[in-house]
Amino acid sequence: MTDVVVEGVGIHPFGRFDGTTPTDLGVYAVRDALRDAGTDWSEVGALYCAHMYAGTGAGHKIVDVLGRTGLAVLNVENACSSGGAGLQLARQALLAGDHDVVVVVGVEKMPRGMMRMDYFDSWRQHSGHASNPAQFAFAIRRHMHDHGTTTPQLAKVAEKNHAHSRYNPNAMYRRPVPVEEVLASRPVADPLRMLMLCAPNEGAAAVVLRRRPARPGDIRLRGHGLRTALLHQPVGEHMPTYTPAPTGPTPSVTRLAADDAYRRAGLGPDDLDVVELQDTDCGTEIISTEELGLCAPGEGGALVESGATTLGGRQPVNPSGGLLSKGEPVGASGLGQVHEIVHQLRDRAGARQVPGARIGLTHALGAGGNCSVMIFDRV
Repeated sequence: MTDVVVEGVGIHPFGRFDGTTPTDLGVYAVRDALRDAGTDWSEVGALYCAHMYAGTGAGHKIVDVLGRTGLAVLNVENACSSGGAGLQLARQALLAGDHDVVVVVGVEKMPRGMMRMDYFDSWRQHSGHASNPAQFAFAIRRHMHDHGTTTPQLAKVAEKNHAHSRYNPNAMYRRPVPVEEVLASRPVADPLRMLMLCAPNEGAAAVVLRRRPARPGDIRLRGHGLRTALLHQPVGEHMPTYTPAPTGPTPSVTRLAADDAYRRAGLGPDDLDVVELQDTDCGTEIISTEELGLCAPGEGGALVESGATTLGGRQPVNPSGGLLSKGEPVGASGLGQVHEIVHQLRDRAGARQVPGARIGLTHALGAGGNCSVMIFDRV
C-alpha cells in the first residue's frame, strides 16, 4: 500500500523580524524541514508555496536560493487555509505518482495593524464588514445570544492558549495571561477585547512529504477535507453577511471539511488525541470545537471552561499556544499547525507534550468561507 508520510517539518519562529524577506523566512523553514527529514534538496520533485502577501513568484524566489534543479513550483493562495490547501494538493500529486518527494512551505510578512483584504466588495470595506474583528464579533455575539456563551468563557480561551505558549519557543508571546487581564484589555469589537484577538505577523513553516509504504513510527497524512461555503453562505458562516438557508440551517464549511476528513481517515472526533484549530479570536475557537464535533452545538464555552481542552485535559486544543499566542502569518499558519501536530505525534513536544498522542487534527478557516481540515496519525 502506498502512503503519504511526513518525513520532516521545519519552522521559522513567528513574530516580527525587521530586515528579513519572505524568501529568507521560507528558505530557513525549508532547510529546517530537509534537515529534519534527512532529505537532500536534489530529491525534491516539487515545491508548493502558500502565501497571501509575499508577491508574485514567492516559491520561485525560494527555489532561486535553494538551487534550481528543474523541479515544479506552484504558488498557492487560499487565505488562512493556504497552507492546508498546498499540503492537500501536494498529497494528491504524490498519490498520482507525479513525484516521490515534495516540499510544502508557507511564508508571510503581514502588514502591521488590522488585516485588510481586497476580497470584499467596496461597500463591505466602507461599512466595516471587511474588518476581521467585526466579522468575528458578529459570529460570537450570535453564538452568545443562541447558546448563552459568556464573555469570561471567551477570556478562558486566551488564558488557556497563552498558558500553553510558555513552552513553545516558536511563539510570538510566551507569558501567562490570566482571565482578569484579558477582560481588562482594550475593547475592539463587542464582545471581543484586544487580548481575545491574534496578531498578524511574520514567519514560515515547511513540510517534507514522501510517497512510500508507511513504517512503524511514521507520521501519515491520513485524511483531509478542503471546502468552501454553500451557496447561501456567500463568504462563510463566520462572516457578517451569513444568512441561514430558506429551508433551515445547513452544515457549515468547517463541518463539511471535517466530515470529508473524518470519512477519508476512517475516524471520528472521539478518536482525536490533540487538535490545532483556528483561533484568530477566542470566539472562533469556541465555535470551531463545536463544528469539528469535539462537543455538541452550543457547548463550546462550557468545554473550555471545564478544562477538557487544556494540556492535561481530555482532548487538548492548541497546545502550541494557537494563533492567539503565536500570531498569524497567514500563509504559514496552517503549516505551523502541522509542525505542532507532527511534534506531538513524535513525542517531541517537550513540556507541552500530550501524553500518548497518536492522532491529531489541524483546522484552518479563511476568508471566502474556505476551510482546510487534515488528520495525521502515527503508525
